Amino acid sequence: MSNDSIQSLQTLLSHAERERDAARTAMRQTEEADARCRAQAEQLQQYRGEYLQRWSTQFSQSGTTSLLQCYHGFSQRLDQAIEQQQRQCASSAQRVAQAKLLVQAREQRVAAVRKLMERRLQALQRQADRLDQKQTDEAAQRAAWAARAEAEHS
Repeated sequence: MSNDSIQSLQTLLSHAERERDAARTAMRQTEEADARCRAQAEQLQQYRGEYLQRWSTQFSQSGTTSLLQCYHGFSQRLDQAIEQQQRQCASSAQRVAQAKLLVQAREQRVAAVRKLMERRLQALQRQADRLDQKQTDEAAQRAAWAARAEAEHS
């Protein structure tokens, strides 16, 4: 284990963080598109309610068969538009869920790389501590030998 492996992990971490950040950005954009989709669906629903109310009042007063046919034709097209918008909203909600899963996966990858780096750094630190301890022990042993040799010559 060396500083090169730590450097490689740092590069990997930077890459994983960029991927995570890109996934977060994409998720926000997907959520915004979903919100717009839902707002448009709500507007269509409100318009249909207003349209129904307006024409109910009109038909209670008077109405011709051709006018009634126009009303039903437009009403059917409006219902189709609402159904299509609801399908788009369902697809949009699915994309949001997928984007959230991707962000979660990217965040887990970042956390895993960080944990690996932490373990490698700890291993390097233990290795350095063992080397330091070995050098200290050897120095103490040499000092003891030197002291013994000095005592024997005195």
